[in-house]
Amino acid sequence: MNDTAKPQQFSADPFATLTDQTKLTLRRLWPLWARPEQLPPPGDWRLWLICAGRGFGKTRSGAEWVSEVARITPHARIALVGSTLGEARAVMVEGESGILACAAPDCRPRYEASLRRLIWPGGAQATLYSAGEPESLRGPQHSHAWCDEIAKWDNAAARATLAWDNLLLGLRLGQLPRVLATTTPRAVPLVLRLHEEAARDGQVVLTGGATWDNQANLPAAFIAAMRDQFGQSTFGRQELEGELLRDAEGALWTRSLLERGRVAVPLAEAVRTVVGVDPPASAHGDECGIVVCALGADGLGQVLADCTVSGTSPEGWARAVAAAALHWQADRVVAEANQGGDMVKSVLHAADCQMPVKLVHATRGKVARAEPVAALYEAGKVCHVGMFPQLEDQLCGLLVGGAYHGPGRSPDRADALVWALNELLLRPQPGVPQVRRI
Repeated sequence: MNDTAKPQQFSADPFATLTDQTKLTLRRLWPLWARPEQLPPPGDWRLWLICAGRGFGKTRSGAEWVSEVARITPHARIALVGSTLGEARAVMVEGESGILACAAPDCRPRYEASLRRLIWPGGAQATLYSAGEPESLRGPQHSHAWCDEIAKWDNAAARATLAWDNLLLGLRLGQLPRVLATTTPRAVPLVLRLHEEAARDGQVVLTGGATWDNQANLPAAFIAAMRDQFGQSTFGRQELEGELLRDAEGALWTRSLLERGRVAVPLAEAVRTVVGVDPPASAHGDECGIVVCALGADGLGQVLADCTVSGTSPEGWARAVAAAALHWQADRVVAEANQGGDMVKSVLHAADCQMPVKLVHATRGKVARAEPVAALYEAGKVCHVGMFPQLEDQLCGLLVGGAYHGPGRSPDRADALVWALNELLLRPQPGVPQVRRI
């Protein structure tokens, strides 16, 4: 060997010597870059459920799986089911991690928006569906399906489970029909059902995971902000850690009950709006529950906003109440008076709260007061317009028998909601005939 020969130099960047085309090809090799939990499980599974935190990479997993199915199965007929057609298109097809973005140039499908259809060069086809229209899945046949964010599917009138069942009844093409469902965990009937199936059926595979599993592909500032803001809160455990939160035994409210009554927009115009207030017991540090509710023209109660504040002075929380009343054009503020009734009214009036203030006195414990309101939910007479994680955590922590097993020392938000809905739905209204037993 020549002792004077120079040692071979290796580039610190393994991509440096590759052509641009080779680099692009390597970057599109999903099995090379995906984490193991993002790749299809082995075996003859029929349902793969990815139930993980936000930012885990669920959408990318779904898009890559569909692309691979279309590549190797020319006769595949694939259903793409989102909570709405708009979301199916915006997230599953055209999103940053959607099918079009993940497709290789030589295997990019043609998207026919008017027909809600994707057609791959090899002949595979996919059709978009809305889970909010279960009947649209009655009749069409498929060999594969990708269902995204099934926990967001409309649970009113059992639409979510009906859409799922109609989809399964149409999965009768090919030798091994398969479904991939991707979702952030929420205790809705469909997600609970699929978890139970995974526990007893070997052909149902459950993949879990947290936001942090994908931190290499997420901004460090986002990771830090999420840890700081949500930490180990109940909301963080569900949305970030990917934990399916089960209901406490004996809970007055269950998560499935709340989901059943959740709507995106009010179903009817509000005829009355009130702000329920549960003032803090001390001058500083405690939470002041502030919840806005309305009575719709259809007779249903609507939970519109959770404006709760904490760590403020009496003047601070009074201003928050006044702001909520003004923004939502409330006709009344209903506040608990047990913690200094006259002081509560004077502080609210001093904050320029022009709405009439009604003081209510608690003669029973928080849980006992909440039971009649929980019964309204059971009867389908209350809906939540949007999501209120902290408020809903407190509701689900109220147990039959008087115990509270929720976050914080006291269910202040839940108590404010109870006062508001009690005023709207359980108290006799002026001018409305009442039937009394003699």
